[in-house]
Amino acid sequence: MLDVRAPVGSRVSPDGKTLYFAWNVTGTPQVWRVTGPDTFPVQLTGGEDVTRLSDVTPDGKWLVVMRDRKGEENPGLYLLATAGGALKEIQHKAKVQTFFQRTSPDGRYVYYRANDQRPDAYGIYRYEIATEKREIVFGEPGLWSMDDLRDEGGSRKLLLSKATGALTAEYWEYDESTKKLSPLFGQGEKEEYRAAYAGTAGELVVLTPKLGDFRRLYRVTPKGKALDTKDLVPVSPDVKYDVDTFALDAKRTVLTYTTNEDGYTRPHALDARTFAEKKLPNVTVRPGEKEDHVTFGASSWDGRYVVMNASAARHPTTSFVFDWKAQKLVRWVTASTPEVDTSTFAVPSLESYTARDGTKIPMFVRRPAACEKPSAPCPVVVHFHGGPEGQSRPGMSAYGQIFVDAGFVWVEPNVRGSDGYGKTWLAADDGPKRLRVITDIEDAAKHVRAAFAVGGKAPKVGVMGGSYGGYSTLVAMTKFAGAFDAGVANVGMSNLLTFLENTAPYRRALRISEYGDPTKDREALVELSPITHIDKLSAPLLLIQGANDPRVPVGEAIQMHDALEKRGKTTKMVVFPDEGHGTQKRENKVLEIGYTLDWLRTHLTATP
Repeated sequence: MLDVRAPVGSRVSPDGKTLYFAWNVTGTPQVWRVTGPDTFPVQLTGGEDVTRLSDVTPDGKWLVVMRDRKGEENPGLYLLATAGGALKEIQHKAKVQTFFQRTSPDGRYVYYRANDQRPDAYGIYRYEIATEKREIVFGEPGLWSMDDLRDEGGSRKLLLSKATGALTAEYWEYDESTKKLSPLFGQGEKEEYRAAYAGTAGELVVLTPKLGDFRRLYRVTPKGKALDTKDLVPVSPDVKYDVDTFALDAKRTVLTYTTNEDGYTRPHALDARTFAEKKLPNVTVRPGEKEDHVTFGASSWDGRYVVMNASAARHPTTSFVFDWKAQKLVRWVTASTPEVDTSTFAVPSLESYTARDGTKIPMFVRRPAACEKPSAPCPVVVHFHGGPEGQSRPGMSAYGQIFVDAGFVWVEPNVRGSDGYGKTWLAADDGPKRLRVITDIEDAAKHVRAAFAVGGKAPKVGVMGGSYGGYSTLVAMTKFAGAFDAGVANVGMSNLLTFLENTAPYRRALRISEYGDPTKDREALVELSPITHIDKLSAPLLLIQGANDPRVPVGEAIQMHDALEKRGKTTKMVVFPDEGHGTQKRENKVLEIGYTLDWLRTHLTATP
């Protein structure tokens, strides 16, 4: 099942004749190219470390790639000739994060951000390709990102955002020539914004839920103050769905965006200057079947070509290239499914359960064929997503199918605090408010036991997840002990106080904005920490962790495991020495899944 693989991060060459993408067919993601539709792919990078594609330069001569080592999440940035060859380092420093930001339209510079001046702040740098010269462009303290750039009136303007919370940000404009930093909007408020330069000079395209409950696209002429209703001119429809993503090509000709409709992804396009709707092709892999997700990849530098991707529950992502000028859609890369018949995969159904306060909680359910009308209850695994601002969505899930094939009903709730259901839902678990909605975890188990019972007999129910899903698993097994019959927690926080103290410095302020202040909200953080309730734990618990995890340090698993062993509880811990926040390498994924399946079979089924 791990051989089911699809290309990610596809980028088309400036002339539209080559497609570059990342692919994990070797066991770890590496960069590949194809020189025509469905032609044989050529591998451009190799080794054991994850390597991903960031950009293609405007002249088509270079790829910009990022490479991480052993899951440390301190990636480096490199150039790679599109013809192939050795990597050329832009920057890769120990204990420093170096992230690609933009390539200049003239192809002269690669811009990146890095926290090499101080661990809790990012400066903006540029690297000159011809001379290999690096220089800092902007270095004020703060969690800065460069969201866009524009050459205007003989000077280059950088659109900078400064994170003020897990999702909130201020926007500023920096003039490279005058070194002047000017406020645009977001200062003095805590609001979610994403922005890019629009097709008309002086305008921005802004994505925000400021005027309603859902994210919507607006055109804005910034005035250096907080945005009000008059400043935000809507360009996307007023619908009860979030705009998920948006992008403009370098020439500012087309604005593409996607909407998140109950977890399904739908594509849209507008003229970047008039904001009139542009017609898109019908993207489908199998005639007559509706795709669960149709998304956009990158556009070519002149805006003529854009990558489009399609996926559904029974086929992985397939990449297409759409030619706006010729109005022609061509399939370029078909996913690999060797010796796997994906036509038999379970199609998730969108269902819901009722929380104790009456709120309907959406969930996706994948059932084995034998569990559609079972004569006896099938064992159930409830899988909580990470984030916490994540979202479980339908579509292809080779991982989930592994558990379905093993006879488990696979349930994925989107509890309050999940993304995709509006800002009220998203913010419902911020800080101490989490105490009011954390019960959604226990209510999922109660619903499953009642609704999935057969002949009055309730099923056995396991719980698992990674990152925040790992934390949710630990909460389920301790605070709500007895709700679940077994658990597998992957890179989950066991103590929110030690987590906030030990997580990487560049993450701490943003995580405090999500979970709460260790001083002001200490009482709530203690109550919400699984280790506080460890004496209640009564069911078997497996802990899985990466030794190099900068987000949820390995100490979170160790302290939980040690405390459980001291109390004589049924527990086991697996630590991968060459991984970080989740497994990336194929051999480690195989082991992780094997440990997880064995644990759940042993404790949830009669025949492990």
